[in-house]
Amino acid sequence: MAKFRSFFIAILVCVIVYNHIQVEAKMSKNMVLFWGNSQSKIEGDDLRLVLDKSTGSGAKSKRNFLFGSFEALIKLVPGDSAGLVTAFYLSSSGTYHDEIDYEFLGNATGEPYTIHTNIFVEGVGHREQQFRLWFDPTADFHNYTIHWNPSTVVWYIDSIPIRVFRNYEKLERRKAYPNKKGMRFYTSLWNADDWATQGGRVKTNWNNAPFTATIRQFRPRACHWIGELSNTQCATKSSQNWWTSPDHSQLTVRQLAKLGQVRKKYMIYDYCRDPARKRPNGRMPPECYRLQY
Repeated sequence: MAKFRSFFIAILVCVIVYNHIQVEAKMSKNMVLFWGNSQSKIEGDDLRLVLDKSTGSGAKSKRNFLFGSFEALIKLVPGDSAGLVTAFYLSSSGTYHDEIDYEFLGNATGEPYTIHTNIFVEGVGHREQQFRLWFDPTADFHNYTIHWNPSTVVWYIDSIPIRVFRNYEKLERRKAYPNKKGMRFYTSLWNADDWATQGGRVKTNWNNAPFTATIRQFRPRACHWIGELSNTQCATKSSQNWWTSPDHSQLTVRQLAKLGQVRKKYMIYDYCRDPARKRPNGRMPPECYRLQY
């Protein structure tokens, strides 16, 4: 009996350790194309997404995750990118899905991209914040990261935080935070000229097609989702679950200063500051009244 108990514990430990493997393999090992343009391809650690008038393209991770850090180097479509959207996001499946978004909205030549961020819980989004970039995202690769743990979601660009969404689920007594569903990582390039650029007033110039965006060195340093058991395993505070440490639950003074600067200079829309926005029951979302960072 003692031998059996020891064997069971050893197996359980192996399962937990396995679920926390840091994925450092090349993109070709942990991503797969799942729809779209035949010109799109994954080679080694690079993913090329292509859009022409016939179709866009997309790729997804081979595994689901619950909590961790998801980063990639991205070089966006250059020149006149009006009407185009390059997306980098996490999403669960089903109608009542959870989702954490980065969407890069193209623009006419010489005008800046718009960074569109959003978060969905149980299929409900409408939590948009938008930013202008302080650099040309088409000239070189830049690091875009989503950090997600049981208490906080943080969006980073080149290690600079631009947005924070905190977990107030216990205070609000409702499902208000994505923490119970495993999510895959997705990236895609598609046409959305009915809304993406100036509310759809500027359309895609198909004379410039095909359009190409490149994603490089996708790294999910995260907890593998294996079902409901992961809700406990991935959220437990431990040295293996590095994302649950106090250091990752609160921004540093320096990070807060950078966050404040970005939001002051470059944020162009915040759902919490939109009095004209149509809202369920006509009420401001509860998190808008609480400190986010």
